[in-house]
Amino acid sequence: MSSMYSDLKQECYDANMQLNALNLVVYTFGNVSAVDRKNGVFAIKPSGVPYEDLKPEDIVIVDFDNNIIEGNMRPSSDTKTHAYLYKNWPNIGGVAHTHATYSVAWAQSQRDIPIFGTTHADHLTTDIPCAAPMADALIEGNYEHNTGIQILDCFKEKNLSYEEVEMILIGNHGPFAWGKNAAKAVYNSKVLEVIAEMAHLTLQINPNAPRLKDSLIKKHFERKHGKDSYYGQ
Repeated sequence: MSSMYSDLKQECYDANMQLNALNLVVYTFGNVSAVDRKNGVFAIKPSGVPYEDLKPEDIVIVDFDNNIIEGNMRPSSDTKTHAYLYKNWPNIGGVAHTHATYSVAWAQSQRDIPIFGTTHADHLTTDIPCAAPMADALIEGNYEHNTGIQILDCFKEKNLSYEEVEMILIGNHGPFAWGKNAAKAVYNSKVLEVIAEMAHLTLQINPNAPRLKDSLIKKHFERKHGKDSYYGQ
């Protein structure tokens, strides 16, 4: 695999295999990308290739305008969404999209995931946002590109920072997550799925379960992410 992008392809391949190993994808419904900011490109899984057949050299390199720079296969159908996020959010290094069961169930319910417990608060201090279903005019247009617009619009509307909240649900569709690299995007995808399952079970047991109180949210987030963080488990 002699390519100037060999390391980037390997990072992307490893992250995609991890997505599958964590049971976050169904068949080929899921993808992770990894960015190379210096060269203005990113690596992404080719469309429709089963995980057991995927090889590092199959990974496609595209630029932020969706031009294929290297690769013989068609990049993931979600490539335009990834490109839009990389173009608009300069501090992310990886993006992941899955069709994980509980995350999708919340997205199909068009509900934010309330912050019920400390597992949630270890990772973020807000509810996990669910973007409104896409407007008809956007659906009829450049759909995957417009999914990126949908994500940014939701963050603007809810006044959220993409560096603090590294995950979102797309109404009626499913989850996207991102992070400093592809591995962190996968990590956040798994965290989102686990929190979604926990929240679902919480509401089954107590439909009126209260939101986690602010003092606990602050304590749990800051002991892991604050300037004096000490929590590693």
